[in-house]
Amino acid sequence: MSRTPQTNVIDFRAAEKLLEARDPRGAVKLLDPLITAHPENTAARLLRARAFFHSAQLRSAELEFQLVIEREPDNAFAHFALARTLERAGRTGEARRHFRLAAALEPRPEYVEAAEFEAG
Repeated sequence: MSRTPQTNVIDFRAAEKLLEARDPRGAVKLLDPLITAHPENTAARLLRARAFFHSAQLRSAELEFQLVIEREPDNAFAHFALARTLERAGRTGEARRHFRLAAALEPRPEYVEAAEFEAG
């Protein structure tokens, strides 16, 4: 099946809904073909990274978040989510750096709180 822009949007929105409905593996299945067709689509990669995180596929989540950060080094959410992924994997030292970067890039309360907690 060839992908159209409409198919991509429908699959992306459906993947968002599946993630909200706590079906991260279903979301990944919808996003895989979209990302294969459009590997440059950072929004889809970020959504897939979140789905990997919620399905406890931490290494896959880490790789996706890192790719987003390579493309968008100022993406505070990607740094925060990568930090949470690393923290969940027991790699708190590595997580600390990304918590601090997220808070520095965008001083949202949850980012600042995480950065301060990790600093202590």
